[in-house]
Amino acid sequence: MNIEEGFTRALHAFRRHRHSPDQHPHEVFQLSTINAVLEGVYDGDMSYGQLKEHGDFGIGTFNGLDGEMIAFDGAFWQIRGDGRASPVSDDTLTPFATVLFFAPKFEEEIARPISLDGLKRFIDTRVSSNNLFCAVRVDGTFTSVHTRSIPRQSKPYPPLVEITENQPEFDFENVEGTIIGFRFPDFAGGMNMPGYHLHFLTRDTRGGGHLLAMELDHGRIAIDEESDFHIELPSDPDFLTTDLTGDHRDDLKKAEE
Repeated sequence: MNIEEGFTRALHAFRRHRHSPDQHPHEVFQLSTINAVLEGVYDGDMSYGQLKEHGDFGIGTFNGLDGEMIAFDGAFWQIRGDGRASPVSDDTLTPFATVLFFAPKFEEEIARPISLDGLKRFIDTRVSSNNLFCAVRVDGTFTSVHTRSIPRQSKPYPPLVEITENQPEFDFENVEGTIIGFRFPDFAGGMNMPGYHLHFLTRDTRGGGHLLAMELDHGRIAIDEESDFHIELPSDPDFLTTDLTGDHRDDLKKAEE
């Protein structure tokens, strides 16, 4: 084991013991920043075993940008570039993720068909403030769902906006499943995506991805509003030396939508 590997293992061990699972049960925890992802910082800096200490619900990605992560009910899933889902092992690394211990403060049945834009407007009318961090879960039956999942990248890593120009996309019809994600305030730009960032997983856990469009027939929505936000920055050399001061709003919108 070389010096760099030894330092990395020691850092991960330090993080495992620095936080207890119940230290901050009602905060949104995030590793790294969305601007770092947009700049091509894709090397994992935290294991999913460590990430689970901070939440049982959330979204993110994997080492080398190897697909989309979705987590709920304590189970973490990886949706790779072929659109297929598989469980995440604790030793898998992530360069970027957002999680919390989900405790919904609002739940409501949705008994009519609704589009993704309609769902966002529905949530907008239910949250108490645009300045809070909102975790969202929707379980239901979907007429259609359109997703994407980015395949694993190799160094030198291209910017995210270039990768998403040729992203694999997937369609699901008449399927049951779950939408998981967050609604971040506008002032969070640079840290995370302002507005909505949502992922989808089929009920049979076979497939899903980053949500691009959907038509919900009926379902149930749950919302958790939080005021506490904790961000942990990577120790990865690429992160430490990358210029993260640029305005990436246009690139982020293009990459996410």
